[in-house]
Amino acid sequence: MTNPMTNRRAFVLSLAAPLLARAAPPRRVFPTTPRERLAIASYSFRSLIDTPRNRARVPQTTLIPLRDFAAQMARRYNIHAVELLGQHFPSTEPEALADLRRAVKAAGSRIVNIPTSIGVSVYDPDPARRSLALDNAKKWIDIAVAVDCPSIRVHIQGGKDFPPDVALATETLRAIAAYGERRDVVVNLENDDPATEDAFFIARVLDAAQTPWLRALPDFCNSMLKNDENFNYEAVTAMFRRAYNISHVKDSEVDGKNTFRVDLARTFAIAVAAGYKGWFSIEWEGSGEVWEENGKLIEQSIRLMDAGGSASRTPQ
Repeated sequence: MTNPMTNRRAFVLSLAAPLLARAAPPRRVFPTTPRERLAIASYSFRSLIDTPRNRARVPQTTLIPLRDFAAQMARRYNIHAVELLGQHFPSTEPEALADLRRAVKAAGSRIVNIPTSIGVSVYDPDPARRSLALDNAKKWIDIAVAVDCPSIRVHIQGGKDFPPDVALATETLRAIAAYGERRDVVVNLENDDPATEDAFFIARVLDAAQTPWLRALPDFCNSMLKNDENFNYEAVTAMFRRAYNISHVKDSEVDGKNTFRVDLARTFAIAVAAGYKGWFSIEWEGSGEVWEENGKLIEQSIRLMDAGGSASRTPQ
């Protein structure tokens, strides 16, 4: 039987590492033209990605293998940055990851972020569970390195018997970010689930963690799930002030039978005001034909980015 105190000591030691020295910031040079700053999320094409679930309901000839996703986005939209959802990876074996990396490079593209779940809450009161969250996150950071991706997004999940906890989340995520620093991979947190990933909870965690390797991933519309327009824009503002390399562009969010919408121009203006220079990843959600609706969102985003201007970024 595993000794709980051994688990606790191992976990505390893993958290101590990032406290020994102040982290040097990541150094990225981002593209500056609107189209080059856009990425496309595989989530936007979730109904067409070649997964076991989709194979059961869609003719396989219409599905997009993940290794071909970058090439198809480049041909259709002239977009050469992609964001690949962790659950869309058909395999995380080294050979499969090497094949994916080669295919993306052959398309003249690159993977800019991997959103993923780590399967355990980062603020679980049980230190052994938090240690497992750390280990699972490390695996995805290693996967990011294998496919030449500069960042991951860690999903913050909750639990039935415990509320969100800033202190515990900060400790675990600081340890995850420390491993990301060692492997040159930024760790991002998204305002996704309104209960466990509230934008202001994330802001408190980021401010407490005080590491440039743990950043915000602002989603344009997710905070509208609270059905409060002012709250959404305040949430997005808080997120962009703490963002670095990746954000999610959408003009609507679907929750059951409800569709919430936001003002794209106002949201891009928030990003500009915050000095954000990273990628804008198209994460379309709504009704309509997938290829056409993604195309509309891409062109609308480019027009708004052109109108707002874009400044070059020096490494920092």
